[in-house]
Amino acid sequence: MIEPFTFNTSQRIVFENGAAAKLDQTAKFCLGSRPFIVTDPGIVALGLHAPALDALTRAGLDVGQFSDVVPDPPRALVEKAVEAAKSHQATSVVGFGGGSSLDVAKLVALLAQSGEDLDEAWGIDNAKGPRLPLILIPTTAGTGSEVTPISIITVGEEEKRGVVSPLLLPDLAVLDPLLTLGLPAAVTAATGIDAMVHAIEAYASRSANNNPVSRMLALEALRLLGANIETAVSTPRDEGARGSMLLGSMFAGMAFANSPVAAVHALAYPLGGTFHIAHGLSNALVLPHVLRFNNSVASATYAEIAPSLFPELSQVTSPQARADAFAEKLAELASKLGLQTRLSKLGIGAEDVPKLARDAMKQTRLLVNNPREMTEADALEIYRSAL
Repeated sequence: MIEPFTFNTSQRIVFENGAAAKLDQTAKFCLGSRPFIVTDPGIVALGLHAPALDALTRAGLDVGQFSDVVPDPPRALVEKAVEAAKSHQATSVVGFGGGSSLDVAKLVALLAQSGEDLDEAWGIDNAKGPRLPLILIPTTAGTGSEVTPISIITVGEEEKRGVVSPLLLPDLAVLDPLLTLGLPAAVTAATGIDAMVHAIEAYASRSANNNPVSRMLALEALRLLGANIETAVSTPRDEGARGSMLLGSMFAGMAFANSPVAAVHALAYPLGGTFHIAHGLSNALVLPHVLRFNNSVASATYAEIAPSLFPELSQVTSPQARADAFAEKLAELASKLGLQTRLSKLGIGAEDVPKLARDAMKQTRLLVNNPREMTEADALEIYRSAL
């Protein structure tokens, strides 16, 4: 019997090489006369947003821009961006870039229109709205933020908090593989594994809303990501591999937006908040260790999904052995892609582990979805195993 579930995703999705250069037409239904672009200095320096900006300008629109987004964006930056959007009298918000830019754009669209207090919007379904029309254009294949109702912000010095609401789903997600062609190998690898984590955790999530649509999308995401990540890393201008990675990332985003992620993300967030390790790499560093911890209760689930990512594992008949091999092959993949696999190599020592474990326990929104209950002592041992 299929349990009741709810599935939400972005209202409209456009996937096309060069789609960003036609944004004036693609997003005409929701742009208004004064669109406001949210992006980061790297995007501006590379000129990645130029085709979209040119298209909007040629259409006679008055375009505003906030280009100061940084990784792990702090609350003060979000507030600055909101004020800039209000000053521009924005009629819509265009998020352009990686996950941080898209997350900031979501909150700008919400807060610039509704005027609500961010302190009252934290958590699940607390945002009230309304928001400005929202268009999201990813330039990495990892976060899937263009199809998720989530915005993660750094509060204080280190704590990560999220606003989770269907209001944050955009009116339009534009997937243009050409925007990802110049992505450096290390970023391609880390964001690709980030997308894999989304799919794995969505499939195995203990959430009451774990559903057949999310599981189907997670399997297809893993198939696309596994078949293309090495080519995307080694041959960065391969349009086919880049398109498949972008699509896989989106499918994984759709999956976890409805069947939420769990302990991998809970343990990754303190690495980003305290040590400013990029989110994708943070996930990659703890992923195999969390899977090994979960295997005592989730081996059958991991055995189901393992061949989608690593087809050769279909030859391993024992569910426990296949699940164990799955964790090992994910660790090997990170190394093969050139990613750092040990916390100690990134300046994290045994003396840092207790604080990391304490901070991970604050992520109750995520830990509740983990297949196996995790205590602070468990988190401590997982971090130690990753040193």
